[in-house]
Amino acid sequence: MGVEEDSRLGASEKGDGGGAPVVFLHGFGMTREVWAHVVQPAIAQTHRTIAFDLPGHGASLAYPDALNAGKFANAVAGELDRRCIGRVHLVGHSMGGATATLLATSVPERVASLMLLAPGGFGPEINHRLIRRFGAARSEEAILAALEMMFGWRHPVPEGLVRSLSVMRAAPGQAEALDLISSRMTRDGLQGVIPREALALLDIPVTVVWGGQDCVLPASQARGLPPHFSVQLLPEAGHMLVEEAPETVIALLRDQLA
Repeated sequence: MGVEEDSRLGASEKGDGGGAPVVFLHGFGMTREVWAHVVQPAIAQTHRTIAFDLPGHGASLAYPDALNAGKFANAVAGELDRRCIGRVHLVGHSMGGATATLLATSVPERVASLMLLAPGGFGPEINHRLIRRFGAARSEEAILAALEMMFGWRHPVPEGLVRSLSVMRAAPGQAEALDLISSRMTRDGLQGVIPREALALLDIPVTVVWGGQDCVLPASQARGLPPHFSVQLLPEAGHMLVEEAPETVIALLRDQLA
């Protein structure tokens, strides 16, 4: 595989509606496939949508020198440039939420709106032991055990998700990449924080959704956000909002896009 091909992000594109496209960014240890079953097809009915594999994940495994959300944001911006896309709506979960936020704060003219699902970077606290355990999980049993901690108590872990992640992690180099990213992301048991001052400068619609039973990133990190942010707490959901509350995510996103 050549350098030019390595520097492209894997992507799934659906829909051809007008206006700014909707870009989906997944969380740590996942792939663009998490959006493919419910959320992306629903939004693709009215908008052009693109779901990316972030660097070090899935079809973007070989992307060079990208080990944190800031560099992920640069990678997404570069991919949008290659596709001649100017302004987009960003939807990001967890690590993908941090990536989306950093992209919006660095090049605000490129972002029309933000929907952030339990985003990273909104406070220093992170369940670093669980993140590293999830990143290190190889077998279906180990992946399931980690995911059980990430879902709300009343939401079962989908079997298909466990199988797809097991297949993904069997790719040569994938497990090592996740280990490296998780160690960088949870250095000293904490995560990097996006300053509240930078968030306050975002002059776009921003919706933040958090699960009340989130055991990865505490929902308390949604407190004290700028007053123009719309914050939605889902008391019975955990961290995996794309799988646990897809219809709620779709409804909130449609409202924001409207």
